[in-house]
Amino acid sequence: MPTSKLVILDRDGVINFDSAQYIKSPAEWKPIPGSLEAIARLNQAGYRVVVATNQSGVGRGLFEMDTLNSIHEKMHKALFALGGRIEAIFYCPHSADSDCDCRKPKPGMFKRISETLNADLKGVPAIGDSLRDLQACSVLGCQPMLVRTGKGEKTKADGNLPEGTLEFADLSAAVDFILKESKA
Repeated sequence: MPTSKLVILDRDGVINFDSAQYIKSPAEWKPIPGSLEAIARLNQAGYRVVVATNQSGVGRGLFEMDTLNSIHEKMHKALFALGGRIEAIFYCPHSADSDCDCRKPKPGMFKRISETLNADLKGVPAIGDSLRDLQACSVLGCQPMLVRTGKGEKTKADGNLPEGTLEFADLSAAVDFILKESKA
């Protein structure tokens, strides 16, 4: 296990239900049962939790930054009510056709997390539901963890997962594993 008690989560399909039409408003943001409680359990065990999320809806003009901030505010408040906390949200607002280095599967967002938190990401659990989540995190040596919520079942069926990817039914099951391993 890594020395820094840090866990990196994708947002859509891991923390909240995903939508092919994007999550474009706070009303559309709905947590997956057990996900917020799982984050709170990580916090209570001394883990810092950050989110790394592609939000191309901003770049596509589907919603404004104010709306993205409102969605994240709803997530923060829902977590706070359960004793949980997300320390920081890193996001890529660019559309898929832009030439940025932060949009997963590129590792730019993970590099920013490492620099901002002054943390070595080797072995840090990074939980996602899509291949690009797992590819981006594995570049910096994170422990890729696939959840079968969101796009996870399709991602698993498509294969080609990074070597060493662990699979879990959902965020709660992944957190159970992380907490068990940290005590081992």
